[in-house]
Amino acid sequence: MSGLSLEGVAKSYDGVPALQPLDLEAADGELLVVLGPSGCGKSTLLRLVAGLEEADAGRIAIGGRDVTREPPGRRNVSMVFQSYALFPHLTVAENIGFGLLVRERVAAAAGLAGCGALLDRRPPQLSGGERQRVALARALVRQPDVFLLDEPLSNLDAELRAQTRAELKLLHQRVGATMLYVTHDQTEALTLGDRIAVLRDGELQQLATSHDIWREPANAFVARFVGSPGMNLLATGSPLGVEVPPETQVGVRPEHVRLGSEGVLAEVVLTEQIVSEAIVHLSSGGERLIARVDAAAAPPGGALVHVSVQRADLHLFDATTGARREWT
Repeated sequence: MSGLSLEGVAKSYDGVPALQPLDLEAADGELLVVLGPSGCGKSTLLRLVAGLEEADAGRIAIGGRDVTREPPGRRNVSMVFQSYALFPHLTVAENIGFGLLVRERVAAAAGLAGCGALLDRRPPQLSGGERQRVALARALVRQPDVFLLDEPLSNLDAELRAQTRAELKLLHQRVGATMLYVTHDQTEALTLGDRIAVLRDGELQQLATSHDIWREPANAFVARFVGSPGMNLLATGSPLGVEVPPETQVGVRPEHVRLGSEGVLAEVVLTEQIVSEAIVHLSSGGERLIARVDAAAAPPGGALVHVSVQRADLHLFDATTGARREWT
């Protein structure tokens, strides 16, 4: 296997930038997740690496080899699509080994992807999860230098998505392959990625481990985008009972907003029960904030509660640029 490197890679369509000059590197054997909302450039990035689009500027290297101007067939990458892209008239074995004559490699790839018992079936006979395993096996059988995964779990229901996500993580551990995985789903990103690259409007916002992105988001966009619900961002610290420097926003994750008998008084606007947890929407000091609490302790709408936070859980961001700031 080999690593992947992008240096100043950019792409525009009809003069509109889809990907700003980007520097990004996935180490040999790393599962790097590219996370961002629709239209942020993550699919464009994947297509540039695959050779399906030509970069306007920059350099793409796989295993140290410059592939920027090479056609897709010479890059030795495998791509797993959102839509599975299986041939309905071929069996699972024929789909996996399409263009290959080595049966042993087909069986081995099917075994790794968990579809070894399905080789004689055809795609219409398979569930969504089984089709995705076949698509993964087809990528594995080529023994590529880099795997490219384009939101491969988005067509699965919630239960199957969670199961397949865990299987994909185990598959990466067994194969030890370099993988570039794009998604808009932060749960996938946080659970799968060795590191996460967060994109917005074609620009890299932060590249770090899930722990570092969660604990120290680089800017207000990352803070709001990563989290469910996202981080509370307030123009002043009054709803939290804290003082913050001028020209800053103060942020706190809903998990760190405490409801109890002490703190600033707030009104409960809405309570959403989610099985064992509840999302509590609050109003205080003319601003709204959200708390994530145990369902058994969730107050009803209209109630008055006290809100408190710990200073160690607060984040500061520049009110103009959104960049992270440190407490002084």
